[in-house]
Amino acid sequence: MEEKQALGETKLNEEPGKEELENHVGLEAGDAGTLPGEQPLEVGHEAPQPTRLYKRRWLIVFLFSSYSLCNSYQWIQYGIISNIFTKFYNVDAFTIDWMSMIYMLTYIPFIFPVTWLLDRKGLRVIALVATALNCAGTWIKVASVRPNLFPVTFLGQFCCSFAQVFILGMPSRIASVWFGSGEVSTACSVGVFGNQLGIAIGFLVPPILVPNVDDLDELAHHISIMFYITAGVATFLFILVVIVFQERPKLPPTQAQATARSIPPEQYSYTASILRLLRNKAFILLIISYGLNVGCFYAVGTLLNRMVLSHYPGEEVNAGRIGLTIVIAGMVGSLICGMWLDRTKTYKQTTLSVYLMSLVGMIVFAATLSLGHLWLVSDLLMAVCPHVSRFFMTGYLPLGFEFAVELTYPESEGTSSGLLNCSAQVFGIIFTICQGKIIDNFGTLEGNIFLCVFLLIGSIMTAFIKSDLRRQNANQQAKAAVSVEKPMWLFLFLSLNVGARIKVSFAPPAAP
Repeated sequence: MEEKQALGETKLNEEPGKEELENHVGLEAGDAGTLPGEQPLEVGHEAPQPTRLYKRRWLIVFLFSSYSLCNSYQWIQYGIISNIFTKFYNVDAFTIDWMSMIYMLTYIPFIFPVTWLLDRKGLRVIALVATALNCAGTWIKVASVRPNLFPVTFLGQFCCSFAQVFILGMPSRIASVWFGSGEVSTACSVGVFGNQLGIAIGFLVPPILVPNVDDLDELAHHISIMFYITAGVATFLFILVVIVFQERPKLPPTQAQATARSIPPEQYSYTASILRLLRNKAFILLIISYGLNVGCFYAVGTLLNRMVLSHYPGEEVNAGRIGLTIVIAGMVGSLICGMWLDRTKTYKQTTLSVYLMSLVGMIVFAATLSLGHLWLVSDLLMAVCPHVSRFFMTGYLPLGFEFAVELTYPESEGTSSGLLNCSAQVFGIIFTICQGKIIDNFGTLEGNIFLCVFLLIGSIMTAFIKSDLRRQNANQQAKAAVSVEKPMWLFLFLSLNVGARIKVSFAPPAAP
């Protein structure tokens, strides 16, 4: 398999032999490695180790992004046409809200055992469990398309929500395990991109596939089609993961990852890691601010159908389009921010800027929703979103993940991401319930102002986070070590070579 090296292009085997591992060392820009034949010198406690980038890394992250898409699509699958499912299953609106909130509630108790399992068993086991649960949930839903089978469809949604626990915190872990320091934020953004795209499709597709008709038999037919399509995609992705998904590359992509690999498993304590993270003041501030931001997005996504229909009855499809606009704008923003982080490494500044723009975007959304002309609302969102951090909170997701990894290195990326997401789920449930009650009793404007207040608080907290970029410091120290070693290696080589030539030039002539 061809393999790209940051200091040149060389064709290497995907599984090199021992000699190749010693003589073909790919150095990533900004990371350390060893030169052919060079004995690494210790600087501090560590010596630079061989690093390598594999083209397979892009296949891994795109496959992850695909099954994350399939799972996140189902999060909003019920909520965006909540009035239709309310009629079909003969339940109230708050019960349908729980079809989205179950994703948040399930995450909270299960994230800690799942991150422990990730540290013990690795990425492949987590990917297999995630896709298997997601596939099972979709087929349970297929069997639930009858008005008296709401508990069955809830069970299917619970299985999918359980699968999300094995998915949501993985982008930063996959990026660190497979990608170099010059592309790790971009890779994390690609991983998050699938989750966002799934939500966008979840806003758009259900209102199109399931029209609001009065005949329950016809409605069951449309719902069944939607569930069968989802089940087919989930099954295909499960098979792909079984065949394709790989645990990790043979050689680490960065010196930071090489150092993490060198820690013996028996020396790692998951409980001690959690305690160290909870003593990290900068990380605690990030946990709370991240939870406030993403929790607001969860609340708006869950309640968007109710907010739009309260002003524009019968506009389920347009409600989905507004949600699609919000999320796609955030997807573009997350990719741009990921590439910007790889280029500048300005984690705190970028995170704070996007947070403030999220606040501005929320204010614009609250002000335009009740204007009385749905086409104007849609057009304003389309026009304003690209100029306010691609509007809304979804662009903030990869920034939070990567900033957390920087603040907590060398702790497990799955653990730090898990704590961030746990905070988001807690605030998501609180905000969804509270905003729903405010909308019912006062109106949508008041409900959105409620969220704006917490986004302002989160922005202030983000400004107080100390930018301690530990992972970047580790890579820079390794790079500095190599820059010291290389001249010494060249000096010794040239000295020996020149000495040999002098010895030859002064040798006595051979006897005739």
